[in-house]
Amino acid sequence: MPKTAFPHPGSTTAPGPMASLAGLLREWLPRQRWFAGKDRPVSDLSLLSMTELFPGCLHLLVQTGHAAVPGGGTAATGDCYQLLLGVRKHLSPRLGRALIGRAEEGPLAGLTVYDALQDSRVAQLLLERLRHPGTAGPLCFEADPSASVPAGLVPRMLDAEQSNTSLVYGDSFILKVFRRIQPGVNPDLEVPGALAGQGCRRVPAPVAWFRTTQPQEATLGVLQPFLPDASDGWTLALQSLASGDDFTAKAHELGRATAEVHLALASAFPALAHAENARTAAAMTERLDAAAHCVPALQPYVPALQTAFAALITCDPGPPAQRIHGDLHLGQVLRAGREWFVIDFEGEPSRPLAERRSTHSPVRDIAGMLRSFDYAARQRRPWRPEWARRCREAYCAGYASLAGWDPRKKHGLLRAYETDRAVYEVLYEARHRPDWLPVPMAAIERLAVRGA
Repeated sequence: MPKTAFPHPGSTTAPGPMASLAGLLREWLPRQRWFAGKDRPVSDLSLLSMTELFPGCLHLLVQTGHAAVPGGGTAATGDCYQLLLGVRKHLSPRLGRALIGRAEEGPLAGLTVYDALQDSRVAQLLLERLRHPGTAGPLCFEADPSASVPAGLVPRMLDAEQSNTSLVYGDSFILKVFRRIQPGVNPDLEVPGALAGQGCRRVPAPVAWFRTTQPQEATLGVLQPFLPDASDGWTLALQSLASGDDFTAKAHELGRATAEVHLALASAFPALAHAENARTAAAMTERLDAAAHCVPALQPYVPALQTAFAALITCDPGPPAQRIHGDLHLGQVLRAGREWFVIDFEGEPSRPLAERRSTHSPVRDIAGMLRSFDYAARQRRPWRPEWARRCREAYCAGYASLAGWDPRKKHGLLRAYETDRAVYEVLYEARHRPDWLPVPMAAIERLAVRGA
């Protein structure tokens, strides 16, 4: 059985709780920020597991099935999602935003269903489960025995746009509840734990976590220390652009912090081989072709962009492949005091878990951050290309000062990975934020026409 997908147990037509929930969830799921299949109609929902976590609160893993998109061939493969659903006779007004709907049939007929993670009572009970390790059906709650989490911390849900759901407890801890679930250990648990073992202080270490054993082993959520006075790099960059303050010193320090994390990752997950550039180039080309099929605006640039990937085969292989962050950008770093911290090691959620846990060139992370500087520079008009150029230079210089090699001298590698990142951004923006599509398309034009 593949390790990148859960087995599909059947359709929702069988009697059981899904007889009550399927219709509601088909309407509700596509409206959620973390739902990955917004461009694919949900044709089927199957129940993989269900546990009554607390009275009136059901923990579900559901598998989606998707109808074929017109002109897009066969039906798309579905995804597994983690849901915590509250079930009540009546919903209080304070939970109005959490409403999913009222069940009209099946065993829950007449009851109101809502997103229980928005219920402070459920959030508090969830923390208590993590404070007292144990099991609930196939769910396992575990904790670092050396960590202490006090009782009674008041929860609040973060409103930030993201692919998961995060709860902050008393400005002391943050619980990331993964929504799109794949079998295996999630890197956002595995990597920070390993880095803590290396003594790396740039990454908050896991305090507690929960997972499931059915239908396969999978990580469901991770509790980590919260940095209440920290600002994310994206916010700081936009403040710099708005005020005209220089950001190059911070960018230089961020480059050093990235190199420090990369060195710790190389020690925690030893890997001696270089990235296989021919295979990497083929994968990048395949992603480009798939993205161009979905986003017609990309098609005129395909031949020129393919040259960037083809150059990988003959260019300097660069540093050895290793575990990396996988989705590094200004929103994934925090600055508290004068220090940078790196968070969210889950990688790009749209990519298979096995790929996110494998080794890659560290240039991939660097390219992600360089693209992020460009994104920030385009948030204000007139566009500030000089600001982005200075930040890119400072970041690479900071990285080189600690890593022992300079990303700027790996031009072929850097262009290929930056192009691959821009292609990913084009597809993402076309699906989720069409108004932002001009930002990565400007990079596509630069990388294709100028080869820079």
